[in-house]
Amino acid sequence: MVCPRCITVISTELEGLGVAFEIDRLGEITIFDHDQVDMAAVKQVLEKHDFELIQDRDELLVEQVKLAALDLVQGHVTTSLRNSDYIAERVGQSYSSLSKTFSKREGVTIEKYLILQKIEKVKELLEYGEMNLSEIARKLGYSSVHHLSNQFKSVTGLTVNQYKDSEDRERSSLGKA
Repeated sequence: MVCPRCITVISTELEGLGVAFEIDRLGEITIFDHDQVDMAAVKQVLEKHDFELIQDRDELLVEQVKLAALDLVQGHVTTSLRNSDYIAERVGQSYSSLSKTFSKREGVTIEKYLILQKIEKVKELLEYGEMNLSEIARKLGYSSVHHLSNQFKSVTGLTVNQYKDSEDRERSSLGKA
């Protein structure tokens, strides 16, 4: 949860429940006095707004990997590190252990997850129509338009032009792909 509107909505809901909490800049909520909080009500409030309560360690690691991947795809970080090194550093765990946990929990590798997120970002940028494919490839760190096009077709089954020409452009929100 990182959009300001989402943070405001959840803050209002939790305040309404009388929950003492803190939200960091990434949207992670820390609830104080767990013993005195109806966690079922908190879970219900979060689910009502399509969020989830993360309580186990592996689930938390997976969520942290997803947030790091989203930052990479959205361009919120500029780093000379490889994606794997950035994610490991950001989460504070070895990439090997993160990769095993992520694959076990999500059924897809971190690399594949990053590719899926990048393709969703490509779709988003194509919909806006403000950038050509060469600019999109550069923005998302592809080595060439050809590489982006091949990856797009591999993931979607469509060429970029077929996608742009289709009336039913299927997209997932970033982070959900």
